[in-house]
Amino acid sequence: MKKDPSTLLIVESPAKANTIERYLGDGYSVAASMGHLIDLPKSRLAIDVENGFEPEYITVRGKAGILKELQKKADRAGHILLASDNDREGEAISYHIKNALLNKNSNLKIERIVFNEITPSAIKEAVKNPTDVDISKVNSQKARRVLDRLVGYNLSPLLWKKVKNGLSAGRVQSVALRLICEREIELDNFIPEEYWTLDAELKKEQKRFKSQLVEYKGGKPSIKNREEMEQLMDSLGGKTFQVKDIKETEKTLKPKPPFTTSTLQQTAANRLGFTSRKTMQIAQQLYEGVNIGTSRTGLITYMRTDSVRISEHALSDVREFLKKYYPDDLPDKPNLYTVGKAAQDAHEAIRPTYTEYTPDSIAQYLTRDQYRLYSLIWERFVSSQMKNAKTRTVSVDFQAGDALFRATATKVVYKGFQKVLHILGTEEKSKEMPRFEEGEKVELIRFIPEQHFTAGPPRYTDASIVKALEEKGIGRPSTYAPIITVLLDRYYVVRKNKQLIPTPLGRIIYEILITSFPEILDINFTAEMETKLDKVEEEREDWVNIVREFYNPFKRRLDYVMNTLESIKGVLDEETDILCDKCGKPMVKKLGRFGFFLACSGFPECKNTKPVPLADCPREGCDGKIVARKRQRGRGKEFYGCTNYPECDFITHYRPLSSKCPECGWFLVEKTDKKRGDYKACINPQCNFIHVQEEERANA
Repeated sequence: MKKDPSTLLIVESPAKANTIERYLGDGYSVAASMGHLIDLPKSRLAIDVENGFEPEYITVRGKAGILKELQKKADRAGHILLASDNDREGEAISYHIKNALLNKNSNLKIERIVFNEITPSAIKEAVKNPTDVDISKVNSQKARRVLDRLVGYNLSPLLWKKVKNGLSAGRVQSVALRLICEREIELDNFIPEEYWTLDAELKKEQKRFKSQLVEYKGGKPSIKNREEMEQLMDSLGGKTFQVKDIKETEKTLKPKPPFTTSTLQQTAANRLGFTSRKTMQIAQQLYEGVNIGTSRTGLITYMRTDSVRISEHALSDVREFLKKYYPDDLPDKPNLYTVGKAAQDAHEAIRPTYTEYTPDSIAQYLTRDQYRLYSLIWERFVSSQMKNAKTRTVSVDFQAGDALFRATATKVVYKGFQKVLHILGTEEKSKEMPRFEEGEKVELIRFIPEQHFTAGPPRYTDASIVKALEEKGIGRPSTYAPIITVLLDRYYVVRKNKQLIPTPLGRIIYEILITSFPEILDINFTAEMETKLDKVEEEREDWVNIVREFYNPFKRRLDYVMNTLESIKGVLDEETDILCDKCGKPMVKKLGRFGFFLACSGFPECKNTKPVPLADCPREGCDGKIVARKRQRGRGKEFYGCTNYPECDFITHYRPLSSKCPECGWFLVEKTDKKRGDYKACINPQCNFIHVQEEERANA
């Protein structure tokens, strides 16, 4: 076969291939493997547990054509550079491609290159310094893959037999499910307690300001109900408010380190409302390259990292930028950040590849979401190498009888790193307070009592579950987003108002696993396993020993549970008085992969299914039911519409509740806003009924 004069460079994605191909001149061609080409089959365990847990790899279904094409290109080139991502999964991809190519042609010269950013200099430097595939990384990936397969493919048949068909359980995802379920149990058991706070609106000259009760009779105020509040206010009636103390303090605010995968996902969730999955998808686009004018450029470094370290080149680049545009805010020495003890530190922090590419300068080339995520990364990185900010707080204490009230006002006196924060910045609402002298009296305008109720622990969100997983050592940067996605896809968890809530099915799976397989759900055990996988990569542990130590007691426990656990199949089924419109038999409410649905009790003779009715249609003269629907095109949110569509086009985007409005009879929905939190409201636009949950508790 005639050889091409080029070196074949193989990456994972076409987007990355397009970017890199522009950086390499004649003599190189770039092809994409489209991820894993060789992997475990989906149809069976494919792990030889009797012979060293050796996995049985096959060509991924649908990928044979890609592999064959790569083999042809490799034969023509002769020299191959494997350039998949620089992590365990990427190393495994390179390893399997290398073996597949050598099996076809043993004379090929195959080398591995790695890089942290897709820029001309980084790619050319990597090409100059090829290495071999890192077998220790491959073994670490193999150990994780085998462990996950042994757990998933052994637990799933148990769940099929004891709960319902089609269920599955994962090693790391189950621990995340435990955290979410146990938080929900805490909420179920939480009893809100009433308490009150008291503000006093004061006035000096023409300026009004608020002060808060901070001390009463020498201690912290504890006001439990309205009666106690009224007694306290009565005791303060006619008391003079007099300045007792004035304090002025300065505070130094340090910039935060550049992003890791975890902190990027948390910040994107909190600031932009992104799910972890969306954050990683957009970060991947920025990493692989975006067309900036006539050139295609990788805009950020590799987005799967647990390190805050940055290279000397990046440090020099950002300091030159600051010297040019923010000279007064450039510290004499670079700001250094400590890498966490558990961090692998294989990659730099996530940062822009070119500091000069400010978000606004390239905004026209980015989608809205790309621009917003890139802005977070750019602002966080650049600010991390700037001077501290400083604030000044004035605190004034006012004595009124046995009560001490305090008013505070804070303002920024030196912005420092905050000068580059826009999306990451916070609006400084400066409070204006008059100047005071000790002993002077001020006028009381009014008291402002406010009722509160203690809140239970917050449900996990994408941001807080990622933070919890990282703090507990569960998973790694590459696994945080997939963990959440799997729980949602299996309908063990749903996302509501950005909160992660376990479904009835998720609670059942949790109860079975925590009772029957406490080791699988043990947080410390799972964290220790992550550490052992790291040791395999560091060549300090043998992957087979790790798998064997786990599998043997796990299998014994599995066999015991399979024989002794009582079946709960059908426990979630619920009889209804709704008749099947095809055969007339009663329909049963069942739980499927995507939530509850109605199924004919005549199954399998009648396979009719319907959505569960949530409420009666409120339109006059319509006898339809309101059910959940999905948009047929695109990935729009779920909405709720009438079963008589298209004759009746009633829809709402709020989930109907079972209760009806006591004023007009339409159904109630649950809404959320920052002021009220969760509350019930009538769907009727002509009805103003609002039922706040705090009112419910107060009247309970």
